Amino acid sequence: MSETVNVTEIFGSDVFSDSVMRERLPKKIYAEMKKTIETGAEMSPATADVVANAMKDWAVERGATHYTHWFQPLTGITAEKHDSFVTAPKNGKTLLEFSGKELIKGEPDASSFPSGGLRATFEARGYTAWDCTSPAFLKEDATGVILCIPTAFCSYTGEALDKKTPLLRSMEALSEQALRILRLFGNTTAAKVTPSVGAEQEYFLIDREKYLQRKDLIYAGRTLFGAPAPKGQELEDHYFGTIRERVGAYMKDLNLELWKLGIPAKTQHNEVAPAQHELAPIYEEANVAVDHNQLVMETMKKVAGRHGMTCLLHEKPFAGVNGSGKHDNWSLISDTGINMLDPGKTPHENIQFLLVLACIMKGIDIHADLLRQSASNVGNDHRLGANEAPPAIISIFLGAQLEDVVKQLVETGEATSSLRGGKLNTGVHSLPVLARDATDRNRTSPFAFTGNKFEFRMVGSSDSIADPNTTLNAIVAEAFCEAADELEAAADFDTAVHDLIKKYMSEHQRIIFNGNGYSELWVEEAARRGLPNIRSMVDATAALTTKKSAALFEKFGIFTRAELESREEVLYEMYDKAMNIEALTMIDMATKQIIPAVISYTTQLASSINQVASACPLADTSVQQELLLEVSALLSDSKLALSALKEKQLAAAALTDKKELAHFYKDEVVPAMADLRRPVDQLEMLVDKRYWPMPSYGDLIFEV
Repeated sequence: MSETVNVTEIFGSDVFSDSVMRERLPKKIYAEMKKTIETGAEMSPATADVVANAMKDWAVERGATHYTHWFQPLTGITAEKHDSFVTAPKNGKTLLEFSGKELIKGEPDASSFPSGGLRATFEARGYTAWDCTSPAFLKEDATGVILCIPTAFCSYTGEALDKKTPLLRSMEALSEQALRILRLFGNTTAAKVTPSVGAEQEYFLIDREKYLQRKDLIYAGRTLFGAPAPKGQELEDHYFGTIRERVGAYMKDLNLELWKLGIPAKTQHNEVAPAQHELAPIYEEANVAVDHNQLVMETMKKVAGRHGMTCLLHEKPFAGVNGSGKHDNWSLISDTGINMLDPGKTPHENIQFLLVLACIMKGIDIHADLLRQSASNVGNDHRLGANEAPPAIISIFLGAQLEDVVKQLVETGEATSSLRGGKLNTGVHSLPVLARDATDRNRTSPFAFTGNKFEFRMVGSSDSIADPNTTLNAIVAEAFCEAADELEAAADFDTAVHDLIKKYMSEHQRIIFNGNGYSELWVEEAARRGLPNIRSMVDATAALTTKKSAALFEKFGIFTRAELESREEVLYEMYDKAMNIEALTMIDMATKQIIPAVISYTTQLASSINQVASACPLADTSVQQELLLEVSALLSDSKLALSALKEKQLAAAALTDKKELAHFYKDEVVPAMADLRRPVDQLEMLVDKRYWPMPSYGDLIFEV
């Protein structure tokens, strides 16, 4: 039998949580700490010293020897520099100390992280600042036990060099504007509104020994070559299927690690593609959810290694089967427990909800390009719009009930009813009669309303969720602000709010689409509506620095113009580097592995033909000859495509402008890579497996 685990005992055991602070801090210090967390009040140096010492004592008791300011630079992953608690030795002895100053501020080298021109190479100083709203935690691995302190990261001159700082700015802006909406409806008790986020995480698990035989997986995170296996996902037998024992053991250990870190891992199951799985958490405040999702990805990789597997987070590690996304579930919760996205049982009568909905419709419509940009990365280019994920066109799914309410308001000016779900009778007497929701769900929609939240389904599986939530918060904050400006000045609030809801919904109803997002008819319809269809990361990146976007972010102090321009440059550079690595990896694999292997096979085949003909001159060798001719022709095609890719790479090396280079990679190098892959994948179907130099798709996704 497996060992029994008491989840309630281990949950959050590696977190310097509220309960730990309450237990270890003096009451006055704890109260000041809570005030800082909840209101942003400044913490005194004396209080910081007490908190730091308590945090150090707690960590040391758990085996910690070092601490780190754990931050999230523009690489999209996390960073950390470890410092021990050891002080300078005196009389041959040392003490373990940790001051409030060390807790609050760190100084990592800022010159080697992406900055998009905000920092010159010789300008090294940067600062990390403690984000006390996200609890400190312990990480344990081969380096020992490390106290990790979530922080923001900024330059010597104050610009944000990370993903956490803009997120926190956007949360403050959204809270301020959402409170204005609540005040309009007589709510005087709420003091804060927080975006609540739950990020579903999809991933692949493959055998580590096979992974290490694939240079493309090692260097690029995805297979650059690979013929389809005889069986893929067409039988739909993997989705929600029985979890294999090896994978189940991994999931069990993963859950334990996450629960210790206070991460509320809730759901686990097999996803659509073979070897693909999903983990989903319970919702948390946005900045904590961002931190926790980074820890989820790190922990997934670490635990996989213990089980002789590798976790792949790339959006499209295998061609021909579903890729992986990260559905970002977003809602707005006040500190008094009000969900501003809860329509209630009669949404047509819920004026506050209808105003919130109208504002979101407006914001998403106006800034569709920016929201699309927030979910773009190199891997997502292989996934979005590929009939396995939402299209690259932003639209909102509301469902039948809310679409009907919107239609009533737009067409008649009044909403007098709401569709009901009723009951669902299965026709089996032994089964209960089920309450049916008022609307179905739509898995093809990029931004879908799912009862009391929106599900942003475009985010890539390897991406930080900081960018999409920062953008979403900013978009909605702007819409709330403009609505509040108008309604606060109105002489007759009831009439004004009615008219404003109708106005917003009428002007922005084009963003609503409840149909099949995979259909080519929708692409045509979206074009008629004037909705943008941005197909690649390279094309999406420019949305960051438009006048419209800059005005949005600067208005609420989320990004300065310089910070936006830096991020645009970083994104182009990241695309350039990723595609350069992929192209070079393809060239390396084709030159050193694939072409030599095929030559060996054709040599053996030719030798076989000669030997058969010599032994038996009358024997029919037409089959061998036909195969030799087919393989040789594809080998020639592969060599020509390889030469063409090399020429494109040489041309790319001559370009210095990052944006120009990104477009060259997208328009020239990527097609050349596809031209090389095509004959190589055909060769894999013909060449004797003993000669093929790497594990096949069947080996990778079915033998876990």
